[in-house]
Amino acid sequence: MFSDFEKVAPEEMRRRVEGTELPANLGAAINGFATQHRDRLALSFFDEGIDLTWGGLQAATLRTANLLRGLGVGPGSHVAVMLPNVPAFPLAWLGLARLGAVMIPVNISYTPREVEYALTDGEAEFLVIHAELLEHYRSIENPPVPDARIVVVGGPADGKQRAWDSLYAEASPDFAPEAAVDPDAMINIQYTSGTTGFPKGCMLSHRYWLSLGYVCTHMWATPITRIYGGANFYYMLLQRMLLNAGFNGGALYVPRRPSARNYMANVRRLGCENMAVFEAVYKQPRHPEDGRNALKISNIFGLTKENQADFQDRFQVLGQEFYGMTETGHISYMPAHEVAARTGSGSCGVVAPEREISLRDPQGKEVATGQEGELWTRGNSILQAYWKKPEANAELMPGDGWFRTGDIARVDRDGYYYIVGRIKDMIRRRGENIAAREIEAVMRLLPEVRDAAALAVPDPYSDEEVKLYIQLQPGMTMADLPLERVVEYAKTNLAAFKVPRYWEYRSELPRTLESDRVEKKKLRAENDDLRIGAYDRKDEVWR
Repeated sequence: MFSDFEKVAPEEMRRRVEGTELPANLGAAINGFATQHRDRLALSFFDEGIDLTWGGLQAATLRTANLLRGLGVGPGSHVAVMLPNVPAFPLAWLGLARLGAVMIPVNISYTPREVEYALTDGEAEFLVIHAELLEHYRSIENPPVPDARIVVVGGPADGKQRAWDSLYAEASPDFAPEAAVDPDAMINIQYTSGTTGFPKGCMLSHRYWLSLGYVCTHMWATPITRIYGGANFYYMLLQRMLLNAGFNGGALYVPRRPSARNYMANVRRLGCENMAVFEAVYKQPRHPEDGRNALKISNIFGLTKENQADFQDRFQVLGQEFYGMTETGHISYMPAHEVAARTGSGSCGVVAPEREISLRDPQGKEVATGQEGELWTRGNSILQAYWKKPEANAELMPGDGWFRTGDIARVDRDGYYYIVGRIKDMIRRRGENIAAREIEAVMRLLPEVRDAAALAVPDPYSDEEVKLYIQLQPGMTMADLPLERVVEYAKTNLAAFKVPRYWEYRSELPRTLESDRVEKKKLRAENDDLRIGAYDRKDEVWR
């Protein structure tokens, strides 16, 4: 399984990629893909029996651009898209791209509070939403987008909103842009968890997506024509994978309801050659057919180095490390021809094309080779800034194009990088990044809660689980705020993947003298096993 990959040295990879002139914008990219691969399959929503060729996708995005223009969407308009994996999602994204407008993808598992935050913070002027999510949206006390600017997908509108299907049928197939869309024009406000409490919107340009799609395609170092998109379109992964498919002349296969349980069965059945997996897929029960698939290469995110060799042997696929984040896209990659020799090393590879890396100490000075430092990166296609977050921009974008990732890394003498920790207060659960401070901010809204502290608890299946320490107001006890009530509150106000598994009441929490903040280092040091003394919501026991 390691013999069919082109041996391309990192310097040669950089020269090839950076010497290529990419399409001017996403619309131009789709036009180019349609010219090259018109009758080839582009997108398969296989659960629904809906397939689009590249020529069909081009035509559908032109019609969608006219649909949106007819609603009043124009250059710079902000349009929230709250859809499951249905064709309308990529069509809306690419239709907005042709108009020079901006998409705000909304996680369909968000609570009404979180939906309201994304739409309000992102200044959404229009909303494209699935019929099955309408009641969820209506439960917001003051919905930020009026009915007249809501388009309903997958069902009839009630007379106040507009129906996607009828608008699409009436839209002209002939589209001409008002003006050329600049490659640096913003196309996404992509929300991602951060360290400042609530999610931050990454301002991502056409150039960001084109660069990410092109670079990832070359990292594979082998032709790929069938890609499995086992995630949701509102995450960046599938948006990137669609462009990977275009640059390769291949197709993206999209499940209606992605899950770790059906992941590999779909990969085998569809003959997919590429996938991107998290620990949860690897942790599924073994199957006799695991290794009987068409896979060539898989990008592994968060898979522990101890499991890499077994993963490759079990699924008979090359597991390629790829390091990046929503803010930056690609940062580093393991050259495909080096994976065999470096399996289990824990390295995330070498610097990717169009990127620079610098490891810095807390004062911002570069550290020596072999020493640990915060990983900074820069390149002309990373995020432009965080939307309406000047404090975060000042902290994480210190100037001269650099972005501070918050991850601690070291580099060896051969130029291979190793992520050794992170300074950001994040919890990673089943591939989801969760900001501890968001959970804490929400829970502190309960009148009985004086303070709260969320910590990561290592877990063999989920990577990390969330534990929440609750400090009640002076004089209060659990009788004043029973566990059942606080858990229900969390379920109502947090997406399911953010709701803590472990809960512990405290009369006091350790605090710093300087700022009176919870001193989490002391909490972590209290016990080697943070589950002790906590209620386990999953197993329904006190530990």
